[in-house]
Amino acid sequence: MLNKVKVLHIVPMLSPGGAERVAVHIVTRLNRQRYEPVVVSLWGRMECDLDRLLAEAGVEVRYLDKRPGFDYRTFYRLHRALRDCSPDIVHTHLHVLRYALPSLLLLKHASHLHTVHNLAEREIEAGVRWIQRYAFNRGVVPVAVGEEVALSLKRLYGVRRCRVISNGIPTDHYARPQTSRQEWRRREGFGENDLLFGCVARFAPQKNHALLVKAFAQGPASDPTAHLVLVGEGVLQKQLEEQTHKLGLARQVHFLGVRTDIPDVLGAMDVFALSSDYEGNPLSVMEAMAAGLPVVATAAGGVPNLLENGKEGFIVPPGNVQDLSNAMSFLLGNGELRQSLGRAAARRARENFDVSAMVQAYEEMYEGLVDPAHRLEAKRLVQRQSTSLRRA
Repeated sequence: MLNKVKVLHIVPMLSPGGAERVAVHIVTRLNRQRYEPVVVSLWGRMECDLDRLLAEAGVEVRYLDKRPGFDYRTFYRLHRALRDCSPDIVHTHLHVLRYALPSLLLLKHASHLHTVHNLAEREIEAGVRWIQRYAFNRGVVPVAVGEEVALSLKRLYGVRRCRVISNGIPTDHYARPQTSRQEWRRREGFGENDLLFGCVARFAPQKNHALLVKAFAQGPASDPTAHLVLVGEGVLQKQLEEQTHKLGLARQVHFLGVRTDIPDVLGAMDVFALSSDYEGNPLSVMEAMAAGLPVVATAAGGVPNLLENGKEGFIVPPGNVQDLSNAMSFLLGNGELRQSLGRAAARRARENFDVSAMVQAYEEMYEGLVDPAHRLEAKRLVQRQSTSLRRA
């Protein structure tokens, strides 16, 4: 009988972001007969649904209560957590390597991998990219969430061989909301005949909500039954609210804040819209498609790999307000097309985005890192990768 493999995931915080949700999807669905997952959050408890999902799955979570900005205490606290857990595999996400790398270099018995959730140029600020380069040169194995992300790793760090594991979601969870469309709309103050464009994304420069609001104003907003429903929070929220008031759209643009009922929210929408300037492999688009929504999105990062233009929705160039507005207006006036695109989106999500495929791919990668039969090849891969990095 194989011994259990202890896998420790490190995330900056357990907030309702896409990368954090991917980490939770992985650890809660690993084969418990083979793997023992642990999660370390550099920050304290955020009291969102991810905490509940981990608790329900019986996954141990350690919160390090990091302070805002640089916090030297995090090095010691993280080192102590790694020492106490004694993991076989350490799996890091987002920008945690700046705190984790010193301890990882001391964990001689453990294997290390790092999932890159966004374009490499956008993952961390330029001044500390040397940490990522050093980590990949010292045995931390990078994993990209999409082909565009893998290309960015090659472009920025010289990583010539990078495993690509696409993100996944529990498609059934989004296909079967707990609250009916009619009930959700009644409760939130929308009518059955209102046409709702939804967007689930944090209010950050990457997502370019200002473009989405402007596109809505230029086209769909001329119809009083059209509404733009924005779910999330972030540093740009006040600025977006001011933009909405200046455009006279206070009654048609709605800020719902952070929600834990995303399947219910999506189930009440008619169209999903995303106006990002850059992306990795966005869960929000997958979730919307699984909910049966047609998608209007910019061709940012891995988005063009998620849907086919004209088949499950429409893809427009990043930053192009007129094309985005035209696509939204076209769907506003064509109910039959919305339904047919939505059905196609749901079908594609079921066939391609289910979380089981992602978890299986990570389990296979974990086995390659811990199975003695695969260790030599893994070592050779790291050596080839290190040579490529030195030449870059």
